[in-house]
Amino acid sequence: MTWADSIVMAVRSIRRRFGRTVLTVAAVALAAALLTSLLIAVGAARSRVFDAVSKGGPLTGIQVSPATPDFGQLDSDSAKLGDPRPIDEAARRRITALRGVKSVVALVSSSVFVIAPPPPEVADPGREVRQVEPFRGTLTGVNLRRVGELPVTVLAGELPVPESLHEVAVTDAYLRAVGLRSTDANAVIGTEVEFGAPRLFARGDDGTVRGRWTRSTIVAVVAAQGASGEFIGSLEQVQAARAWTAASDVVDGREARQFAEELAVTSKYSGLFVVTEGFGSVGPVRAAITKIGYSSSAPESLIASVRRYSQVVEIVLTAIGLIALGIAALGIANAMLAAVRERRREIGVLKAIGARDRDVRRVFLVEAGLLGVAGGLVGTVFGYGLARLVGLAVNNYLSGQGLTGVRIGLPLLIFAAGIVGSGVLALVAGTLPAQRAARLPARQAMGDG
Repeated sequence: MTWADSIVMAVRSIRRRFGRTVLTVAAVALAAALLTSLLIAVGAARSRVFDAVSKGGPLTGIQVSPATPDFGQLDSDSAKLGDPRPIDEAARRRITALRGVKSVVALVSSSVFVIAPPPPEVADPGREVRQVEPFRGTLTGVNLRRVGELPVTVLAGELPVPESLHEVAVTDAYLRAVGLRSTDANAVIGTEVEFGAPRLFARGDDGTVRGRWTRSTIVAVVAAQGASGEFIGSLEQVQAARAWTAASDVVDGREARQFAEELAVTSKYSGLFVVTEGFGSVGPVRAAITKIGYSSSAPESLIASVRRYSQVVEIVLTAIGLIALGIAALGIANAMLAAVRERRREIGVLKAIGARDRDVRRVFLVEAGLLGVAGGLVGTVFGYGLARLVGLAVNNYLSGQGLTGVRIGLPLLIFAAGIVGSGVLALVAGTLPAQRAARLPARQAMGDG
């Protein structure tokens, strides 16, 4: 008996038992679909996160602040003992030139008095919202054309127009200051807030503070790790406020002098957000920044933890898919054993006309392999479609959060593995039934008819 004869007989057997074939193929298809969709989803999520990490971006960013350095690690160009390290343009250029740095985004902050609007109506009318008193806040300015390089997530609204002097985004800190929750983010969109940049004017031994008052419209609520404070606006808006505060008079009064020191603008930049070339560059760049004389912070330990946990999730999800394939394999084995019992006379006839044990074994293995390959093909395509549907839902959520979506594709390796793997698993499951059919004596098979 040739291979062609074996394939023809296997196909005829599958067609004669169409109902059982459909159920067997469906079992394999469901298992393959589950495993395929899990692998595609996990792979897409991993590539989305870790490609961003490897290529550099907010996840590989370092926050630099003008704090007093660790003097045991300063180089010869660093400040002397007791001198703070202001972040000026020279420092920004020096950090930009460090090896492993992809870009540097400057942050400029200004202390301002804030008059918030009356609390808006919220979704929970029964919740008591207190009247908002004027408070001291921080207005942080960034180059809004480069805000994509910062770990800033839009929760509601849209970011201010670049170079705008009358639009701001607020953070969760502002919501807390006015007695609202994160779920009330949409309630503050479109409201106006007043900023008073303080300036100290000399008045004898004491002084008086006057504010430079401006109005801005809240156009977005964001979660920002790269910028501290309650408000985020354009660089031009914050620089105007800092220029007013920096022109404060010097007075002799103790309280006035202390107040002036609190408002003093001693550094051109209040901070820097350094984007590295990849996760591997975060450690060396942080060490170089510390050596220059600035404090820094980065989520490198968090990213390492995410990597470890993602591997655990991949193992668990893969195990679930493999268990499903194992169940499908048991279904194939059961179907093939039933086929052996039903086809005993056919097996006897084959042996009576000269078929050898290996010929009979081949027929059943070919049949099992065809069932597995068919189930694997259907399941892989179905799993890809399922992953695409899940990807659409995930991307809708991510776009609502102002984040880039994930790209769902069907890697050739997963496609091939889904089909070939199902076929191999079916062959393994069909080995015992095929062996039993091959060992069945011709006289016994003919006699059972």
